[in-house]
Amino acid sequence: MSAKFGVVVFPGSNCDHDAYHVLTNINGFSVNFLWHKQTDLKNSDMIILPGGFSYGDYLRTGSIARFSPIMNSVIEFAEKGGIVLGICNGFQILLEAGLLPGVMLKNKSLQFVCKDVYLSIENSNTVFTKLFENQKVIKVPIAHGEGNYFTDEETLNRLEKNNQIVFKYSDADGCINNEANPNGSLSNIAGIINEKGNVLGMMPHPERCSDPVLGKTDGNFLFQSINKFLLN
Repeated sequence: MSAKFGVVVFPGSNCDHDAYHVLTNINGFSVNFLWHKQTDLKNSDMIILPGGFSYGDYLRTGSIARFSPIMNSVIEFAEKGGIVLGICNGFQILLEAGLLPGVMLKNKSLQFVCKDVYLSIENSNTVFTKLFENQKVIKVPIAHGEGNYFTDEETLNRLEKNNQIVFKYSDADGCINNEANPNGSLSNIAGIINEKGNVLGMMPHPERCSDPVLGKTDGNFLFQSINKFLLN
């Protein structure tokens, strides 16, 4: 038995099928693709905005996708407490839509970065991380050119105070330092949630480390955590 997942497809999405594969073939969950021009969320219990290059990242990452018809429904869904996950480009879209605070800048190196990184789990008491409670560090791949998270000091203080920072870039031992930061992200931030705790944005790709055939499955605990929450 599973909840019903919806994966939004924008022009330029390239991780939509990755997410679909993990949800259906690995976990056996019920999943629908949601075309960006539609407004019907097909009774989904949760929504995923996948990684990729929506609209070619023209103007600014996520800035055009934010105005797709489907996003009006996603915003309304989130404001009513619906569970939403934005991965990489999906995180950028959530920022542009105002569902999460802050902005994404170009990587500090000004280069596209694609590699496995370690994440320190800063908050295991969320819809998305409940099943990570016995793990402090996970290994997840990243692939982005604009993952340098930034916000003002007041917002950063609020994120820290409300325990909204879910993931930080770290080394294998969970030490958070500049050497472990792949993109210059403020305070090593890799993923945050909104104040209600129902919207998560993260730059790393959990769907790319959820299939046993790849030899790494840390990311799948996130999808299983969501499903478990929705079924309770």
